[in-house]
This record gives sequence, structure tokens and C-alpha cells, in this order.
Amino acid sequence: MTLVSSLPPLTPKIDAILVLDGDGNRLAGKYYGDFLTDTSSASARAAAAASGEDNGASVSKTMEDLRSAFERQLQSKIQGIAARPDAAEVVSVMGKTAVFCGGSPGQQGGGGDVRVVHIGPSSESELVLAHLVEGVYDALSHLMGGATDRTMVLDNLELVFLLIDEHCDGGIILETDGAKLASAVLLRDDDGAALMQAEQGAGQGQGGKPTGAPNMGAIAAGDMTIGQAFRQAREQLISNLAQRDGM
Repeated sequence: MTLVSSLPPLTPKIDAILVLDGDGNRLAGKYYGDFLTDTSSASARAAAAASGEDNGASVSKTMEDLRSAFERQLQSKIQGIAARPDAAEVVSVMGKTAVFCGGSPGQQGGGGDVRVVHIGPSSESELVLAHLVEGVYDALSHLMGGATDRTMVLDNLELVFLLIDEHCDGGIILETDGAKLASAVLLRDDDGAALMQAEQGAGQGQGGKPTGAPNMGAIAAGDMTIGQAFRQAREQLISNLAQRDGM
């Protein structure tokens, strides 16, 4: 029993998931464990040193400053590299392994495809990290309708954060298949919409519509997020079925 309990876990564990635009700005992401989650940690002191602050026992910068410093170091390594959805690229940053998909070739940055980045310890298998990030990028592409650009991601951030949560919990990987991840995100988004409608219905008067309820029909199709479009299509389908059954 002692031998078994001393074996390392087979489930991969990661330190961070980041969604960056072409200029390296974080659009969404989460840090896990002790990696840049505590200013007294070794990773925080390393980030402080990389940003030009003395590597002492304490760190005066905020955690957000240290994360930004790390992300700038990361961007300096991956800028101008375009990684195919099925062929992740690997770089090393501050002793961590960073594996990513997406991006645009050249050094201009800007409005190209966003990058999905998985950060793991240097001891983690690059092939495992590549498999993880390729699955998340595939799911993101499905959720964004194939348009993984900065504007589309910002318009649908709720889906992006749901995707990260479905993929990873506290640094522990839950699901890696892109199609399953996308389906799980849409199901959770549907549940949230149903709860919102139930709460609105509870505050509804006799036969009236609550003043705070969004009028989906008044939103132009080009102004909708992906989540809003799915909800409108579902509501339209339910309405059509109800009219048919009433005939």
C-alpha cells in the first residue's frame, strides 16, 4: 500500500489557462495552485525579478502586476508564432512549460486569432499539455462559430469562462474532448438562461412582461452574442411547437 500511495498521480495538473489576444493581453484565464496566486510564493518572487523588482523575501507589487509581468514574458516568446489547432507549439517561460494554439504569423499582433495557452510545470509532458490545449482550442472554435478573433471572444466571455471551468477545476483536468466541452458549455448556458427566465417569471405581474426582461426580438442579429443567438433559436422553436400543438 505504501508503494501505491507514493506513485505520482496519472491525472495531469496545470498551473494556468490563458486566452490571449494578438498583443498578449489576457482576455480570460485562471491561475491554479501556488503559481502566481500568492505574493509570498516562489513563483511571485520569480515574476517580480523578471519585471525588474529585487528578488527579496517580500514582493511589493500586486498579484495582478506579477501576472501581467509573466504574461509579457510569455508574449515575448510566442509573438509572431501561429500554431495550428491540431499542432500546438511549445515554449519555456520562467521555468514553466507553455503550450499554445492559435495566433497569427508575423510580428504585428493586433486583431489576429487569439491564443489558448496552457502553463504547466517543466516536469509535465509536452505531449500531454499539447493534447489539452488542442482540445480547448477546438471547443473554443466551435463555440465562437469558427471565428476565434478578439472581438468574438470578448462578446462571448461568459462562454469562454464556462469552457475553462468545464475543462479544469483547481488545476485538475476534467475533460479534454473539444466536442464534449462545447456541448457541456452550451448545456450550462441553457441552464443559466432557464434560471434567469424563471426568476423573471416570478416577478411578472398578471399577464405582463417584467420591465427588466430582455427583448431578444429587438436585438439585431448582428449584435447578438453566440449565447443570445442560441437562446433566441431555442425560444423560437418552442414557440413554433406550441402554436402547432394548439392548432
